[in-house]
Amino acid sequence: MPTITIVTVIEATIDIVFDLARSIDLHKISTAHTNEEAVAGRTFGLIEMGESVTWRARHFGITQHLTSKITAFNKPFFFTDEMVKGAFKSFKHDHIFINNDGTTTMTDVFTYRSPLGIVGSFADKLFLKKYMKELLLERNRIVKQYAEDISLYKKVLPQ
Repeated sequence: MPTITIVTVIEATIDIVFDLARSIDLHKISTAHTNEEAVAGRTFGLIEMGESVTWRARHFGITQHLTSKITAFNKPFFFTDEMVKGAFKSFKHDHIFINNDGTTTMTDVFTYRSPLGIVGSFADKLFLKKYMKELLLERNRIVKQYAEDISLYKKVLPQ
């Protein structure tokens, strides 16, 4: 199973980073290039333990639906979302947050299994793992940008 691990250091408190990482609204911003939209379940705000969201997006020229559910949650240190239904055979995305005196280290561990057996494994090596890593890096860039700029943060997570 391919695993992608990304570590991002953010100049913001752990609470801010944790909330932005689980914000449906910020996720939409970070995936604007795929026209990703929450269409069922939690469709705005902060996703919580046991909640699910169904996303509709265009990847590789195909409109797809993917439902994920929050299966582990320990605010503000950790949460996990796992695919319930979608194009992958499975995926698990761990979000880990460590407080470092005003900065936060956010670590993503994304593990997935592609469908279609050997064809899916070939797709992983050829383009899918790189594509997924780029999506995660863009998401983390947006989380960092909004966490480090209070005016942006307040647009997504008003007090």
